[in-house]
Amino acid sequence: MTDYIGYEALSQAAMRGVVREALRRGKTNGGLPGEHHYYISFRTRAPGVKIPAQLVQRFPEEMTIVIQHQYWDLDVHDGHFEVVLKFAGVPQHLSIPLVAITRFVDPSVNFGIAFETPGKDAGVIAPATATAPVEATQPTPKAAGETVVSLDAFRRK
Repeated sequence: MTDYIGYEALSQAAMRGVVREALRRGKTNGGLPGEHHYYISFRTRAPGVKIPAQLVQRFPEEMTIVIQHQYWDLDVHDGHFEVVLKFAGVPQHLSIPLVAITRFVDPSVNFGIAFETPGKDAGVIAPATATAPVEATQPTPKAAGETVVSLDAFRRK
């Protein structure tokens, strides 16, 4: 059957909307509430990603940032977020489209979203902006008990 409505793209857009709204909570009220903090993995070479060249060299495919205590100038837009984080003690400005995000995790509440194949939903949402100090790390494996939302369970085989 042909999906003329585009449920896959709609679902991806809705999940990216969750990420956008979670980031907005970090912009208002002086930072993230309670113990909330975010691990955001994204494709470093995705269209619209703007990060320093040395970070792309160090993380040529994917990079994970942490938004928790030390982040600055978090700015969240409809399609991307911008944030300033320190790397080796030097503040760096990052601009990351929501469509470049591959995973979003808030370990404080065992919540996580894993996004589908890159490019499938690239035209659904524009970039968003966020600012936070993060550590550049390789993506971390899913923590025990963490909930990851995947659309695979709802697909027809």
